[in-house]
Amino acid sequence: MTDSRTPLRAACVQLNAARPLDDTLALAERLVERAVASGATLVVLPEKWNAIGPAARMLAAAEQMDGPTVAAMRGWARLHGIWLVGGSISERLDGEDRIRNLSLAFDPAGTIVGAYRKLHMFDVEVDGRQVRESATDRPGDEVVIASLRGWQVGLTICYDLRFPELYRALALVGAEVFTVPAGFMLHTGRDHWEVLLRARAIENGAYVIAPNQHGSWDGNRMFGRSLIVDPWGVVIANAGDGDGVCVAEIDPARVDAARRQLPVLAHVRPEIYRLQTALDRV
Repeated sequence: MTDSRTPLRAACVQLNAARPLDDTLALAERLVERAVASGATLVVLPEKWNAIGPAARMLAAAEQMDGPTVAAMRGWARLHGIWLVGGSISERLDGEDRIRNLSLAFDPAGTIVGAYRKLHMFDVEVDGRQVRESATDRPGDEVVIASLRGWQVGLTICYDLRFPELYRALALVGAEVFTVPAGFMLHTGRDHWEVLLRARAIENGAYVIAPNQHGSWDGNRMFGRSLIVDPWGVVIANAGDGDGVCVAEIDPARVDAARRQLPVLAHVRPEIYRLQTALDRV
């Protein structure tokens, strides 16, 4: 496999991780195999794909970089000779009762080529239900781009999708693809999921690969509908409902054409926006 910026087939894996860990690992392995059988050479898993649930379960499932879930992802990348973005998993922190939401990218040798910790904590109240991710998770502090088969891929996770400045920052330093592994909920997903993904693609002339969990955990219903969106904002793959995969070709010519026709990245004027100054006044 050459490391050049050429067209490739990308896949989203969609599942529900409320199962026991061994069952989830076996299911994820089968779905990765299905994606590869469909011709995918870049496979992306959803957020917290190995275990999702209440805080106690997330802490129990957390592992360090030498844990069994990371080892499984390394093995899949090597076995199939693919580039793999491992959605995200819960990373155990020494001496802490909080975790980090960690997205790892692997090359076909199983080597980690990118590690991103989710920046934005999902602390919200929607439809009478409160979620306080900051009570269990510690945010990251670094923007990360991974080079995957010559493509510059900006790594993000779920709630990050609501912060367009992150995606613009990634695009300005070279990102042509954004990965958005998620556990997006049904209530917001019905109205916001596709709109936000398409907006991030259009704003930056970039592909968006967004695998989402489906189903329920502890009364929380997730939306599914994993999507791949092209740089013009067109949905080119949709996983629908239930366990499955969706696959589409991503082509550098589409990125180049979108950015040539709408050269917004060349027209930004940060010296005028002065975002930080404005925030300081709030």
